Amino acid sequence: MKIASVARALPQYRYSQQEIFEALAHHWRDKIANPAQLSRFHHRVGVDTRYLVMPFAGYVNLTRWGDANRVWLEKAEELGEEAIDLALKRAGMGRDCVSALLTVSVTGIASPSLDAHLANRMGLPATMRRTPIFGLGCVAGAAGIAQAADYVRAYPDRMAVLLSVELCSLTFQRNDLSIPNLISSGLFGDGAAAVVVAGDDVSAHGPEIVDTASSFYANTEDAMGWDISEEGFRIVLSAEVPLIIRAKLPGDVDAFLERNGLTRDDVGSWVLHTGGPKVLEAIADSLGLDRETCAASWDSLRDVGNLSSASVLLVLEEIMLNRRPAPGTWGVLAALGPGFCAQLVLLRW
Repeated sequence: MKIASVARALPQYRYSQQEIFEALAHHWRDKIANPAQLSRFHHRVGVDTRYLVMPFAGYVNLTRWGDANRVWLEKAEELGEEAIDLALKRAGMGRDCVSALLTVSVTGIASPSLDAHLANRMGLPATMRRTPIFGLGCVAGAAGIAQAADYVRAYPDRMAVLLSVELCSLTFQRNDLSIPNLISSGLFGDGAAAVVVAGDDVSAHGPEIVDTASSFYANTEDAMGWDISEEGFRIVLSAEVPLIIRAKLPGDVDAFLERNGLTRDDVGSWVLHTGGPKVLEAIADSLGLDRETCAASWDSLRDVGNLSSASVLLVLEEIMLNRRPAPGTWGVLAALGPGFCAQLVLLRW
C-alpha cells in the first residue's frame, strides 16, 4: 500500500492575520471589553495568512446556520473537485480509476453526503464505494488514510481517494466571546486536500503505508469538539489538550514503533498536525523533536493556519513535493482530535 499522491485546494480569498484581526475587532467593537486580548490571541498563534471561502462582506448575512451550511456544500464541491483532480493527475490516474471515495469534514454536513454530490459533479464510477465521515475533527486526515489503507489492503488491485474539506470560517460564532472562540477566530482557516492511496498491485511511487494505529483516551470528550445547537457549531477547546498530549502520546508512539521493531531514533521524517503552537510544542517536546524536524508543520501553520483534518495532509503534500526524505527512511504521520484521540501512520519512504 502506498500514498501515490497528495494535493491541496485553497480558496481564492487570502488575507493576512492583521486584516482578519481588524475585521473581527470592528465586528466586536461594541461587545469585547478588552480588544488588546483579541490582538494577543491572534498574534501569538503562529499564523501569518489564511484563506477564506468568501470575502469579508460575504459573511455579514450568514446569520443562520442553515445558510452557512449551504455555502459549505457549494464550496466543498468546488474545492473537492479541484483537489481530487490534481491528486489524480499527480498519481497518473483518471477519474475512472477511483474505486473508493472517503470524505471527511467537521465543518458542514449534507445528505446525500458530499461524496454523492461529487460523484454526480465529476462523473465518478457508479460502482465506487462511498464512505462519508463526520465528527472526527482534526484527527480525520490521518484516520482517513488508515481507512483508505484498510480498503486497498483488502483490494490490492484498486485505489482509494481520501478527500478532506474544512471550511472553518463558516462555523464562526459571531456572538460568542468565550476564550476558545476568540482563539479559534485567530487560528482556523479554510481549505481542502485529497490523497490517493494505491494497493500493492497498483503502480505508485509514494511512501509505503506499513502500519496504522488508533488511540482513544477515555473520559476526555470535553477536551475538544463542537457544542452543536440551532446556532451551528460552537467550539469546545480545553486548555487540557497539551497536557493530554504530553501524558499520552509518547507512550502510544513508542508502543506503535516497538511492534514494528523500531524506536523514535529510527524515524527520520515526522508529519505532524498543525493544531496550533501549544499543540505542536506539546507533540514535539513530548517526543523529543527539535524545531527543524517539525519545520514543515510550523511553516504550514504560518501560511494557512489550522485547517482541521486537512492540516496534516497539507504537511504531507509539502514533504512529498519539496522535502522528500531519502528512500528507505522511516516516517510517522500523526494527528489528534476530538474524543480525545490520536491516529498514527507508519510510513517507509
